[in-house]
Amino acid sequence: MDLAIREAGCSYAELAREVRTVAAESGVTVRTNSSAVAHWVAGTRPADSTAGLIAEALARRLQRPVTPTQLGFRPPGSGSADTSFGLHVDRDPLDILTALGRADIDRRPEARATPYSVAVSSLALDLDAQEAARASVVRRAGTAGEPEVRAVRELTELFTAVDERHGGQHGRSALVQYLTSDVAALCRARFRTGEQKRQILSAAACVAYLSGWKAYDAGEQGLAQRYYLQALRLTQEADNDLHGAFVLRVLAHHGMETGRAEHALALVDAALRRIKGRTDPATEALYVATRARALAMEGRRREAVAEAARAARLVDGADEREMPYWAALWGSARACVGTHMAKTAQYMGAYDIAEQHFSRAVWSRSGTDYRRIAALSLAHAGTMQCRQGLVEQACTTWTEALRLMDGVRSARVRCVVATMSQELAPYRSRRLAAALELDEKVRLWSQEGP
Repeated sequence: MDLAIREAGCSYAELAREVRTVAAESGVTVRTNSSAVAHWVAGTRPADSTAGLIAEALARRLQRPVTPTQLGFRPPGSGSADTSFGLHVDRDPLDILTALGRADIDRRPEARATPYSVAVSSLALDLDAQEAARASVVRRAGTAGEPEVRAVRELTELFTAVDERHGGQHGRSALVQYLTSDVAALCRARFRTGEQKRQILSAAACVAYLSGWKAYDAGEQGLAQRYYLQALRLTQEADNDLHGAFVLRVLAHHGMETGRAEHALALVDAALRRIKGRTDPATEALYVATRARALAMEGRRREAVAEAARAARLVDGADEREMPYWAALWGSARACVGTHMAKTAQYMGAYDIAEQHFSRAVWSRSGTDYRRIAALSLAHAGTMQCRQGLVEQACTTWTEALRLMDGVRSARVRCVVATMSQELAPYRSRRLAAALELDEKVRLWSQEGP
């Protein structure tokens, strides 16, 4: 470990700070300090979960994957959590997904406690650039065709609908079990045509990144990444460049949502190169809006504004019925573009514009089909109002958001409720009536909610 620290060029205090940052991204609190780092260098073995955090902290410094085993924290094959779990790209992606899924269902440490890895994004870019040597999906006994493809798509739509209405933790184990049993078996079956085989692999990629989305919604960012990476591998097996571009966009979105946008712009640029002149306006708008947000996070404000305007032009009047299955699965392109434009404006400090876009994104989602994202968008709109000093208006918006959140099982929902409390803190101390009333509602929601 001492050699890795010296190569990374950081002090013990700097490494300790980075370990705390990685832990916070995973929803974990650790009290690591320079003394703890000194003890590890001297030979004290940290807890398995902490070892993974240390490895990721050093990987970010060194800009290459680092595992706890390489740091001398555990012998190979010990069975403990390892940050390399699920990152192999030279094996059958179905085998990797099966191992991921079983660890996920059993809540084993290698699934539950794996931190978000910045190196995974560069790994995805390497796959995009090199079309790395693939381990082809092995065909086995059994014959399947269009009905099986249709069944997987329909069940994925059902799981997605439940996820949007009730939160990612409803049906999570059932979805992962479906992926590792029925879907994996179908992908290994003989299909009547090569096109049907490609379609089932592409459909399996949708199930894989829905599994990742559920992990992300639970705050398990490292596990989510691994599902996304193997979804990308399945699109390669399906020989579907356009679907692969969509997964690259998912990885870029995930990095920005996690606060690790180092490779977000490169990922979405790679996706845009793939789709240039090959997709419909509504789908293209999703990529362009994601790029606008990535540009904003890199401080390129003028380019971000231009890309946001281009996304708006693309989606305005676009026929969303032209979107491919794997893009349309996630709902309205117009609402998604609006959300990204809101977050672009928020990052640039334009809270009034962000509020407008968050509100429009809510209007674009009717009824209760998209209850979670409508609640999140309302909560974000309330935050933007509060930051403009419109506290009473914000409290009204947040009250409606809390109503929509009732029964939704999602770590992201819990996070935005915590943000409400933080934003209200100055106004509680001033005994503002609206703030005190909402604070009580948040307290009750926290006690009674999922």
